[in-house]
This record gives sequence, C-alpha cells and structure tokens, in this order.
Amino acid sequence: MAGNLIRNSETILEIFQRACGRRELLILVTPYLRFESSFVKVDGSEFHVVATMGQEDATYGLRNAGLKMRFPHGVSFLEAPTELKGFGMYDGRRTLRLRVPEVLQDEDHRGSYRVDRVGRIPVTFSTPKFDLIVGTLVDISTTGARIYSTRDFMEGELEAGKDMAVTIQVTDQIRINTKVKLRHVQGRTFGVEYRPQLDEQVLHPLSRWVFEKREEDLERITQRGVETSAPPGAVKVATGRANGLVLVSGDGALEETLQGLLGGLQPLKRVPPTMAALKDALNLRPSLVLYHLPSLSLDERRRLKPMVESLQGRVPFLLLGTGVEGGTLLELGTELKAAVSIVFNPERGTFFQRLVQGVLRRTYEGGESPMAPMDAEPA
Repeated sequence: MAGNLIRNSETILEIFQRACGRRELLILVTPYLRFESSFVKVDGSEFHVVATMGQEDATYGLRNAGLKMRFPHGVSFLEAPTELKGFGMYDGRRTLRLRVPEVLQDEDHRGSYRVDRVGRIPVTFSTPKFDLIVGTLVDISTTGARIYSTRDFMEGELEAGKDMAVTIQVTDQIRINTKVKLRHVQGRTFGVEYRPQLDEQVLHPLSRWVFEKREEDLERITQRGVETSAPPGAVKVATGRANGLVLVSGDGALEETLQGLLGGLQPLKRVPPTMAALKDALNLRPSLVLYHLPSLSLDERRRLKPMVESLQGRVPFLLLGTGVEGGTLLELGTELKAAVSIVFNPERGTFFQRLVQGVLRRTYEGGESPMAPMDAEPA
C-alpha cells in the first residue's frame, strides 16, 4: 500500500484513542485468515479490540508473525503490523490485547480508494450557474466522486475548477450534502472533489463504508484461485497441484473426520508416520502435509524432526496436535517452521477448514511451480 509512514508515538497514540472513542472498525489479517473487530480502549503500549472469535481460534489464528491490522482513518486507511499479547475484559465483553505499533502506514490522500460497485445511487447537483440537475453515482471515495448526468451539458456549462454543490444519499445513514470543486468533465460524466473536506459526522461513516467495500474487493482478489463448485460448506482451491493433501498419522478415526472437513478442498490420503511412507507420498507431489502429533513426548519429537526436515523446501506442512498442550505445540511449530500449528478440535472444524484453505491459497495463489519430490535435490 503506497503512502506515508507515521512514526511519531504521540500521533499514533492519539489516532488509536480517537479510533477507540468511535469504536472504529478494524480488520485483523494473517497470511491465512481474516477477522473483523472493533477498537475498545488503549492501555499503555497495548490496545483492546472486541474478541469476535473464540480464545482457541484467536490463539491459533492470530499468533502469527505476519499479523497486521487495517482500519479507516479520516480520508485514508491505515495499516500496521501488530502482535497478539493476550486476552482481556472491558465493560463485560471479552477483548483481545494487541501491541500498539511503532509505525503506521498512511495511504496517500491523492490515491484515495474509489468504490465503483455502488449500485444505483441518485445524485442531485447544481451547476456553477445554479441549475439543478439529477444524475447517478459512478464511483465515490472519501475525497470525491464521479457522477453521470441524466442530460447533456451545453458548451461552457461545466468547466474544470468551478465550484458546485452535490447531494448524494450513499446509504440510509450516509448523506453527503456539500460544496465541491469540479475536476474534470467527459461527456455526461464529471469528477468532483469535496471542498472543503467533509465534516467528521459524515466523513467517519463514509470512510468506514468505503473501507468495508475495499475489504470486500480484497477478499474477492484473495478468492481468485478458488472454485465454488465444491460441496456445500467446502471450498475447492484451484492450486494447480492435483495430488491433494497428505495426513501423516496412525489414527484412522482422525482420517475419517478430516475427510469430511477437507475432502471438498482436495483429496486426502493418510500414510503411517514412517520415513518410507512419507517418501512415497511426497513423490506424488501433494499440496500440503498434515503431520499428526498425538503427544509431545520426547520419543515423538525425536521421530518428528527428521520427518519434517525432509519436507522443508519441498512442500508446506501443518502440525496437527490432538490431546496436547497448545502453547508447547505453537513453540514447536515455530522452531520447525511449520506453516501452521494447531490443536485439532472437531467442534471447531469450520475454523480448521478455513485455516487449511488459507494455507493453500497463500502458497499457490501466485501460481508457483510444484516443489521438488523427496528424492530430488532441493533447489
């Protein structure tokens, strides 16, 4: 995202305090998942947001080095890396405690995001000679809009640089009634800039609305490699790797459960936790390996290390614990460079499905070539 960096700690603190005062919307994103929340309060070097997911989902979804936050701020949007510090309570609601970032990235005002999927929104505008005309909205941003007139303009009726006035009923709650500067005219279509800038009572809800529309567009871009022809409740990822998922486990019941959850994403094949079986499976070039850890005993860890070392650089892998302590599993996954580490709970199957789907998207959405089979030399 092009823009300016805000480094002043007092400015950043003021931005966060104002966002908390408005209970502003924010999006928390990792390379694999996306959560919507809202600001609650600033507390020293941390800030609280509403916990819109369960504690386990937050632990496994947000404890990620790639965690970022995005939120609207005036005429632009801000983005920054952050870190989940823990959980809290405020005014009877569960919250997530996040680190206040040292730097915010501020979009350049001239590059304000324009929403062009606006539906049919009527616009009333007056020409510089105060003729009242009706039109429709073409696109809109936090700094201006583009409008289509219902009639042709006479020569010299609209000239760039002239002052006008517009009324745009964006939603039932957002009504823009302001003076504007005419920036350009092409046929019946013309662009205007709000002059002066919209007042806060209109700007903040408009900024939030535009931000939500932009997030929807970003989500659609993320979904560009996804086919929606999978069974209900599942999404098939078009990764270019047709050989599916490999579950390394001796647990047949776990395989059956995962078949129900992930079979709509890609075919799932279980192999026993032996080097020979894993080698054969990797030669089929799977998209992802799910390595099952039924315990974190010393013997289990000794067997795990050479197995996952054989995966590194060839295929992404996920550590899937059952009946183990989550914090220890996360530490182990970080040490071994697992894409994701999670304690599996069938009751949270939808979350787990989204997580696997996110790993596949992140890894293959750029169309990268398949990784080398196990008996080949790493690139």
